[in-house]
Amino acid sequence: MERAAAVSVKLKTDLSKDTSVEELKGLCFTAGGSVLETFRVRMQEFNPATFIGRGKAEEIADYVRQNAVDCVIFNEEISPAQQNNLEEIIPCKIIDRTRLILDIFAMRAKTKEGALQVELAQLNYMLPRLNGKGINMMQQKGGIGMRGPGERKLEYDKRRVRQKITKLEKEIKTVQKERAVRRARRGGIPLPQIAIAGYTNAGKSTLLNALTKEHSAYADDKLFATLDPTTRRVKMSDGVTVLFTDTVGFIQKLPHSLVSAFRATLEETKFADVILHVIDASDEDIDTHCATVHSVINSLEAGDVPLIEVFNKTDIIAPLKLAALKRRFEGAVFISAATGEGLKDLFERTEKIISRKWRFRTFNLPRSKMRLLPFIYARTLVCSRRDEADEILLKVMSTEGNFKAVCEKLELPA
Repeated sequence: MERAAAVSVKLKTDLSKDTSVEELKGLCFTAGGSVLETFRVRMQEFNPATFIGRGKAEEIADYVRQNAVDCVIFNEEISPAQQNNLEEIIPCKIIDRTRLILDIFAMRAKTKEGALQVELAQLNYMLPRLNGKGINMMQQKGGIGMRGPGERKLEYDKRRVRQKITKLEKEIKTVQKERAVRRARRGGIPLPQIAIAGYTNAGKSTLLNALTKEHSAYADDKLFATLDPTTRRVKMSDGVTVLFTDTVGFIQKLPHSLVSAFRATLEETKFADVILHVIDASDEDIDTHCATVHSVINSLEAGDVPLIEVFNKTDIIAPLKLAALKRRFEGAVFISAATGEGLKDLFERTEKIISRKWRFRTFNLPRSKMRLLPFIYARTLVCSRRDEADEILLKVMSTEGNFKAVCEKLELPA
């Protein structure tokens, strides 16, 4: 486990409570490190050369030498020039929040799509930070017919990275098309779709496991325990089957490159019938984390999708705090995915919202039109069927559009 020092920098004009340091420690632990010391820096303005000022950088450097620290992690994104200048003062690796999150994503991505997305984000982050000194800046190529010293190694490295980025972008576009096809196929399946979204480590995967009564989704008490979305069928209390999709967790200051790279994955929320916004009830910074989630959802143009706020982990908080949360968030559902408490209420609330779009309908299918039965099964969710002598009595659940298409096919009034 690497030994790290954390640096939290805030402007003196920023009077908000700083809760992101504990989150930074959690990110470091998830990445396989341990924070030995935290330096909290208050500044009038950020230093353009070293971000924190040379005096504070030298103070950190002394601590690094005395305690054999492997890396210093900044809780903000620092520029390539600032990183280079800090590395000249502090004798260890300099990592910012963006790099740390990228490292975690690289560890957690399991599918081909996830791995491609993370690698693209890493290369986009690394490209402006490539540098070379001394022999690394010497001639890489040269010879007859070429003027000057030839291509420098730095230029050669940057060119190779750009080529790799172009290749990855093409591969990701192919994967995104495949995901769109899969999504379209799911859209063709007459099943309501529910997206489970929320801040990282709020318990989304644990909730999916509780809903499916199995442990098909990996869950752990770590930030970004899972990156790759998981979709499972769940039978509701009224017997209707719906699709639940567990999405990647959100976080404050999520690198823009990751939002862009994982856009196809995150957009599962955009195409859902309902979004379950899972919130950690034991969290000390609920407001900030909720604002982060709503900001990402809105950026994905999913702000119009019906949303249920689901407060999880109610089994580990004090009764007084739970009562206060219930008074403050009257429209929310309070559950414990670990114990199963409140899941019945969650089902009922979800079913109520689904029923606004997916309604139960009944009609009689004449035996003369039996050939249309596969079309009906493809466009609606058949809940019950009773075969009579001259007709088939069907009870289905479907959207208005799908039911209208069935009626047109059967030449029945909608």
